[in-house]
Amino acid sequence: MLKPEEIAEINLLNQFNLASSLEGLKIHQHEASADVVAAAGRLHERGLTTLPDGGYLTSLGLDAAAHSQALLTILRAE
Repeated sequence: MLKPEEIAEINLLNQFNLASSLEGLKIHQHEASADVVAAAGRLHERGLTTLPDGGYLTSLGLDAAAHSQALLTILRAE
């Protein structure tokens, strides 16, 4: 079973636009929930994003986001 922290990280990965490497995410600490801020920090610590508050996907992050988004597409297929 997935931990809540892992779900938050996957949710963030699913928000990245894979069609553009020039489009990143900015997590505003005063506007986002503590869970989202923490998830962004963990993705950065693991080398998936360029900044602790989002930024851009690294090449490892791009692979992870592509897999995550592909899985979501499969699960949502009717």
